[in-house]
Amino acid sequence: MTSTELTRLVETLTEGEALFHQSEKLVRPLTREPIRRFMYEIQGMLFPHCATMAPDASDQPGAERAGELLWTLTGLIHRTTVHDCQAPSACAVLDQAAFQARQFMLALPAIQRQALTDAEAAYEGDPAARGLVEIISTYPGFYATLAYRMAHTLVGLDVPLLPRMMTEIAHSDTGIDIHPGATIGLYFFIDHGTGVVIGETTEIGDRVTLYQGVTLGALNFPHDQTGRIIRGHKRHPTIENDVVIYSEATILGGDTVIGHHSVIGGNVWLTESVPPFSKVSTKSTIALRSRQEPERHSDNQG
Repeated sequence: MTSTELTRLVETLTEGEALFHQSEKLVRPLTREPIRRFMYEIQGMLFPHCATMAPDASDQPGAERAGELLWTLTGLIHRTTVHDCQAPSACAVLDQAAFQARQFMLALPAIQRQALTDAEAAYEGDPAARGLVEIISTYPGFYATLAYRMAHTLVGLDVPLLPRMMTEIAHSDTGIDIHPGATIGLYFFIDHGTGVVIGETTEIGDRVTLYQGVTLGALNFPHDQTGRIIRGHKRHPTIENDVVIYSEATILGGDTVIGHHSVIGGNVWLTESVPPFSKVSTKSTIALRSRQEPERHSDNQG
C-alpha cells in the first residue's frame, strides 16, 4: 500500500471516534510502565523508610506526593473506562474515575495495616529475615501480596482492567500469580514464591503460609448448553486460618476446603476437603541399600 492509502485507511478506522468522546480523542491506551511506577510510588508512600523502585519519590512533601498520585490514578482509571461511555460529548466517566481514585487513596491506611501484618508474618516465618525493612524492600512474596492488596481494593471499587494489570505486573516481576479477585486474610506469607498461583475465587483465611510452586486452582469449568464456560461461580479452594502449604502442592476445586490448623505437604495433589488439624503428605518409601562387600580382585595368577 502507498503512504496515501495507509493514511486514508487510518483516517477511515478512526472516523467513528467523532461520535463519542470528542474531548477524549487524545486519551492514550493503557500501558504497563505508568502502572508499574504508580505501584512503586504507592509502596514508597506506605513505607517511606524502605527501598522501592520509585526514583526520588521520598523527596516530595507528603501532601504534594499524595495529590500527584491521586491525579495519576484518576488518569489510569479514566483510560480503562473512557470507551464505556455512550454519551456523544462530555460525560460522567472522568468524575467516576476521580471518585474511585479518591476512595482508593482513602483506603491506603487500611492497605498499610494489612501489609504490615504480612511483613510481620514473613519475619515470624523466615529465620533468615533480618527485619521488616529487609522484607518490605526485597521479599518478592511481600511485593506480590502488596500489589494484590492494592488491586483487590480497586476490584471492590468496580474499576475494570487496571487491577488485573497490576497483579500481572507483579506476576512478571516475581513469578507469583495472584488474581485480584481472590480473598486473602491478614498475616499472609508467601515464602520464596516462584510459581505460586492463586485463582480468582480462592478464599484464604488469616495466618496462612504458602511456599513456592503452590497452586490454588480450579478443578474443572462447567459449561452451559451452548458449550460456553459458565462464569462467576466459585471454582477455587477455601483455605481456613493457620494453614501451611508446602512447595509444589496443588489444591483444586471450589468445593475443596482445607480445615484450619492443617499442614499440606510438598507435592500433594488435593481435590477434596480435609478436616481441621489435618496433616496431608505423600507417602515416601525409604529403602536401605544392601551393604555388599566390594569385589576383591586377586593379583595371584596361580
